[in-house]
Amino acid sequence: MPLLSVENLSVTFTTADGDVNAVNGIGFDIDASETLAIVGESGSGKSQTAFAIMGLLARNGRASGSVRFDGKEMLGLSQSALNKIRAEEIAMIFQDPMTSLNPYMRIVDQMTEVLTLHKGMTKAAARKECLRILDAVRIPDAATRIDMYPHEFSGGMRQRVMIAMALLCKPRLLIADEPTTALDVTVQAQIIALLQEVRRDFGTAIILITHDLGIVAGTCDRTMVMYGGRLMEAGTTEDLFASPSHPYTLGLLQAVPRLDRDDDRLRTIAGEPPNMTGLPDGCPFQPRCRWQMPVCASTMPPLAATNARMRACHASPEVVR
Repeated sequence: MPLLSVENLSVTFTTADGDVNAVNGIGFDIDASETLAIVGESGSGKSQTAFAIMGLLARNGRASGSVRFDGKEMLGLSQSALNKIRAEEIAMIFQDPMTSLNPYMRIVDQMTEVLTLHKGMTKAAARKECLRILDAVRIPDAATRIDMYPHEFSGGMRQRVMIAMALLCKPRLLIADEPTTALDVTVQAQIIALLQEVRRDFGTAIILITHDLGIVAGTCDRTMVMYGGRLMEAGTTEDLFASPSHPYTLGLLQAVPRLDRDDDRLRTIAGEPPNMTGLPDGCPFQPRCRWQMPVCASTMPPLAATNARMRACHASPEVVR
């Protein structure tokens, strides 16, 4: 049985301009100790998928479908039941560590609160465990820095603190939402290496949400590609990167700068992302697709298994090259 099983998940927000369909009937599984990447442009529904799983949607948002963790349905659970799962089973690393950490509280107070509240530890025991975790995520001189405030840490160190806080209760699933945003490439590499160590040392399953395909290639077992709130393609990372069969996946990979290409111009995907308040009846990528056909504008292609991967496209895989 998968550790997490998502079926037909949809997320809708009620706004003054009408309903925004942020996620539209996606499904996926993740097993224990597995790493899954969810990739796509900004606005594709990646983060809202994670927030729906965690029960952290905004007040004007509603989720439907099924989210089962270890066989237990999470959608519709009370806040107290969700808090227990979020504390002990599933943790999330948010996109901006500066806004996720309370600037008025020392790191020690923010970390020990987790253990005293959810594990019933004394402050002394909690501090000792926090120091152990900070050492595990490579915070230098943790015994001194634990008493500092967030603004006294660099962006990379704050992200390490967030990872440490997420690991305090030894979760079985870790959701990392753009964990390397606004960090320089050297620190990005360190954070990704740290997540790999977390998976190896703690046996934690990881969902990595990102728009940066470069950090996915050597990190994740499987990759899901989202666009317009829908799942476009999914498969093993190695296979999907080696032979993308969906026009959007191909466009994303071609837009990544490469040293083995001679052209000087950065490749892009023509057109604009879809308006989520008025998604078309057909494929949301159709207006930007080089292989569009008349049926693409009127009928959303079903998500079907093709050569050991899932794919939603009317064009044949052999055509998309």
